Amino acid sequence: MRRAYGIGETVYDIIFKEDQPLSAVPGGSAFNSIISLGRSGIPTSFIGQVGDDHVGQLMVNFLQDNNVDATYVNIQQNTKSHLSLAFLNEQNDAQYQFYKDHNSVQLGDALPQLQQGDVVLFGSFFAINPLIRPQVRKFLSMAKANGAIIYYDINFRKPHIADLDRTMQNIIENYGFADVVRGSTEDFGNMIGITDAQQIYHEHLSKYCPNFICTDGAGSIRVITPNFQATYPVKKIETVSTIGAGDSFNAGFVHGLIKEDISKQQFAQLDEAQWAKLVAYGQAFSSRVCQSIYNYVEKGFVPQV
Repeated sequence: MRRAYGIGETVYDIIFKEDQPLSAVPGGSAFNSIISLGRSGIPTSFIGQVGDDHVGQLMVNFLQDNNVDATYVNIQQNTKSHLSLAFLNEQNDAQYQFYKDHNSVQLGDALPQLQQGDVVLFGSFFAINPLIRPQVRKFLSMAKANGAIIYYDINFRKPHIADLDRTMQNIIENYGFADVVRGSTEDFGNMIGITDAQQIYHEHLSKYCPNFICTDGAGSIRVITPNFQATYPVKKIETVSTIGAGDSFNAGFVHGLIKEDISKQQFAQLDEAQWAKLVAYGQAFSSRVCQSIYNYVEKGFVPQV
C-alpha cells in the first residue's frame, strides 16, 4: 500500500485574535500536511524531532491519535519543543513570532525504507538547515533512488533571509531531488526578489525540476510544466484563519496523487486535465482548513472533487 511521508519541524502554535489567545494546536508545515493526510485516510508517517518535555509528548500523542506513524520522531533529550505565536489580523492572515533553537535539531538514526510509489513531502527551513543537511540529503537520495514521488514546499520565511548565503545551495539541491516544487510569490520574493511565476520557472527552476506550482495567497494558482502552463482561480470564501492554508493545499495534492493512483512514471506525463484535478484536491483541503481555527482538516474528511 502506498504511503505518504512528511519530514519536517514540529512547533506548538499559539493563536491570537485581537491580542488574546484563541487556541493552541500542534503544528509545523509538513506536520500539518501529514495530520490532514492521516485524517483523510492516507497511510502516513512523520519524520522529525520534538523536545523532551510535555509539549513534545503532546505532539507525539497527537500524531498517533490521528493515524500517523510516529516511529521516526526523535525525542531529543534535554531540549525544549519549539513554539510559535500567530497573531491574526482583520483579514485572518497571520503574523508570526517563533521561539526555536535550530541548532538543537537532530533526527534519529533510523530512517524508513520507502517503496516505489510512496510520496515524500518536505520543506521549510528544516529542509535546508545545515545542521541536519547530511541526514535530510541521505533520506531524499534514498527516496529518489527507490522511486518515490518527491514534493518540495519551499515555505521560505522572511526571518531566514539572513541565512541565504549558507542555505541557498541546499535549496537548489532540493529542487533537483523534487518531482514538483511548490512555492508562493512571497517565498520567492524573500529569496530572490522575483514574484513572476514564468520568470521564476525559466530562470531558476526548470533546469532542476520540471514541475512548478506557484501560489499567491488568495490569488490564482499557476502551474508550469515542460508541456503546458495553466492558471487556476481560487474560490473566494469567508476565512477564519489562513494558518495552514498552504500546508493543506500540499496535503490535498498528495491525497490526490495517492487516491487517483498516479505513479511516478505517470506523474511525469500528466496532461492539463489531470493537473487540474490534483490542484482541485489541493484547493478542497485548503478551503476547508481556512474555514476553521485548526491547521488541518477534520477526521474523516472526504474532498469533493
